[in-house]
Amino acid sequence: MRKGTGRKFARKRDQRRALKKSLAVGLITRGTIKTTLAKAKELRPYIERLITKARVGNIADFRHILRYLPRTAARKLFKEIAPKFRDVSGGYTRIIKAGKRKTDCTPLGIIEFAYKNIDKHESSKETK
Repeated sequence: MRKGTGRKFARKRDQRRALKKSLAVGLITRGTIKTTLAKAKELRPYIERLITKARVGNIADFRHILRYLPRTAARKLFKEIAPKFRDVSGGYTRIIKAGKRKTDCTPLGIIEFAYKNIDKHESSKETK
C-alpha cells in the first residue's frame, strides 16, 4: 500500500505546504483561480477537507483550520463559504481545463467553488 504519493512540484516539503496554503488562500479570497492543472488537482482534496471541517462550525474545527490557513481566510471560510455547502456532502470545487500556456505548453486549469450546482440542486428540490 503506497501512502503519501502526491505531486512534488520540484519543491521541498515546506515549500509544497506553503504552495498549497497560498493556493487555498487565493481560492478562498477570490472564489476562483487560474493555475496549472496539476496544482489545481493537488489543491482540490486539500481545500475540500478544510470545507468539510468548516461545515460543522465549532471552535475546535476553527482552531484546527487555523493550522492550515491564516485567520482572515479561515474566518471567510467559516462565515461565507461553508454555510453555502451546509446540505452538500462533497464536491465543493470544480476544475475546468483552460488550454495550454504559450511559453511551455503546460496545461492550465481554473479551480472554483461549485456554488452554481448547489443553486440548481436547491431549486430542483423546491419544485418537487
